[in-house]
Amino acid sequence: MSKTTLEQLWQKGTDFLGTEVAIMCGAMSWVSEANLVAAISNAGGFGVIACGAMTPELLDKEIEKTQAKTQKPFGVNLITMHPELEELIAVCAKHNITHVVLAGGLPSSASIQAIKKFGAKVVCFAPAIALVKKLVRSGADALIIEGSEAGGHIGPVSTSVLAQEILPYVRENHPEIPVFVAGGIGRGEAIVQYLRMGASGVQLGTRFVCAEESIAHENFKKLFIKSKAKDAVASVQLDPDLPVIPVRAIANKATQEFEQVQRDTSSALKNGEVDKEQAQLKVEHYWAGALRRAVMDGDVENGSVMAGQSVGMVEKIQPAKEIIEELINQAKSQL
Repeated sequence: MSKTTLEQLWQKGTDFLGTEVAIMCGAMSWVSEANLVAAISNAGGFGVIACGAMTPELLDKEIEKTQAKTQKPFGVNLITMHPELEELIAVCAKHNITHVVLAGGLPSSASIQAIKKFGAKVVCFAPAIALVKKLVRSGADALIIEGSEAGGHIGPVSTSVLAQEILPYVRENHPEIPVFVAGGIGRGEAIVQYLRMGASGVQLGTRFVCAEESIAHENFKKLFIKSKAKDAVASVQLDPDLPVIPVRAIANKATQEFEQVQRDTSSALKNGEVDKEQAQLKVEHYWAGALRRAVMDGDVENGSVMAGQSVGMVEKIQPAKEIIEELINQAKSQL
């Protein structure tokens, strides 16, 4: 079959994103910044700035840096529990950002409407059919379904199961809503399978960490290239009273240290030194600091090397454009 078949399969996705290919880059804290985002967008994909814990001033500068490097569409990922979410949305409005991805919890209808008000499209994560219904009612323009094979914070269900549950439901009930599939995707053949099931596109993170344009430390990239799928493990929750969202990362000292952090935080919670919200925030701060140590400082023993199970398919450092071309060629040969 010809190139047009792939174009037809993901046309809803490319129309929605305004791109040549319906491949989004997952928003990875410290990694998805101006250089990588612009490189992916310039290569025909869709880069997404990871706002994470940035202040509105920092996000403002990051968007300006990205706009100086690309004229192509890109998005911004905002964390719903960020204390300055309204101000961050205002920064996106100021820069006429076309797409905002809301992550890290169920977004409020007010947040969704505030983004739509300045003309941007809202993309939300939907890990279950009940949430699909709620998000569509709240005005989400597109959905991402991300399985537990992904890197970083993960849900409990695998990508293949989520795709089988959610894609047919959306196709039958909300055919106008594009759905992007994420988690464990490392090759073009897998992209084709999800498109054939009804996805409009895909989101990949791990595959782009070793892009030439990624600012991740050399040690971080070397460990990615060396690691196999089984090395990317999910963190374990030790205390049922301290709900901890599992994080998938390459096993190292930091993985073991996190268990101690949980024990200390759990003990502080039981002694009334912190409330549940403060305890969860303490856990999140641990991950943010540990991730920065690994990505920026190159401390891959004591830092968190967040990676999806597709890390076994990362074999070398190469330009973002080459990674996208590889994925497209694999998809075409599969067709």
